[in-house]
Parts: sequence; structure tokens; C-alpha cells
Amino acid sequence: MIVYKLTDQNLQTYGGYQWEPGVARETDGSGDLCGPGWLHYYHDPLLSALLNPIHADIADPVLWEAEAEGLHRDDRGLKGGCTRLTLLRRIELPQITTEQRVRFGILCAKVICDNPAWLAWPDRWLDGSDRSQEAVRAAVQAAWAAEAAAWAAWAAEAEAWAARAAETAAWAAEGTPLDLIAIAREALKGDSDE
Repeated sequence: MIVYKLTDQNLQTYGGYQWEPGVARETDGSGDLCGPGWLHYYHDPLLSALLNPIHADIADPVLWEAEAEGLHRDDRGLKGGCTRLTLLRRIELPQITTEQRVRFGILCAKVICDNPAWLAWPDRWLDGSDRSQEAVRAAVQAAWAAEAAAWAAWAAEAEAWAARAAETAAWAAEGTPLDLIAIAREALKGDSDE
């Protein structure tokens, strides 16, 4: 299965784990997905760029197309893990603007938020008709009890908040399919910064 892996510029990941293109790395699949028994990957290049801030948070990352084999485990689409992973080739990391990150967070929150007071706001932000700080604050105050909505509204102030919205949406939607790749692609539409 073709997947996507982030490394730093020295081909290292968390804890200094060294990678080499074309050389398979193997683990045993023991323990939790975030433990050393799993080799982590993303299902799409967009998710690697959008979710890096809440996972490895690699500064100046390099994106690799990779082959995932062996046992597989998935974290609701946020990331995957396998027991055998081979870096195939370096590919271009999608460049995501702040506006696109905010759109991603808002779109994730919209999937799971059913708070009518908050739902009045995101469409106005997404279509550009009201992006005022007052509107953001009002939306957050109206939906404070809905954690995913709060994460998305605060995304305008920090990129990692948008990624947290995706994580929160994935957890809250447990049992409900959540297509983070489709949401990421939708977030990249209509960016006025492009």
C-alpha cells in the first residue's frame, strides 16, 4: 500500500530514528500505535502537512512516498501504522496557507458539531462574508461546550489548533465515518491567498 511519511532533513523521525530510501524498516506491531512497535505514516500528502503540528511536529519536514506492508493499524484516519515501511521516493510537501488550515479546522468541526449557535458562524467565515474577530469570539462563546467548535474557531490564531480540530472531530465521530482526506481537499478550495 502506498502511504506518506515525514522525516526531517536528515531522514530522521522521532527520537532520532534513522531512515534510508529503499531500505525496509520493520517492527513487531506490539503496543499502542504511538509506541515503538509501529511505523507511522499518513494516508495522504495533505494530511501529512495538516497534521504534522499535532504529531511529530517536524520543523522543515521532508515528505516521502512509502510502501506500507505487514500488520496495519489506523487512528481514525489521522495516521496509520504498519510493521514494515520502505521509503520509496521524496515528493513535494503540500504548502498549506494559514487560511487553508483554518478552513480545515472549521470543516472538521462542522462534521460533528450540532450546536445551532455555533453553526450560524462557519458558513459566513468559509464564504468570506464575516471573518471578523468579533464573529469568531461570539461563535466560540456560543459553542464553548462543543469542544470541536472551540478548537476550530481558535484555529485562526494558531496552526496547531486546526490540526487539533481534526483530531477532536475524529474522536467525537467514533463509529461515524470521517473522511479527513475529503475535508482536507475541500479546505484547499477557494483560498484567497493563492
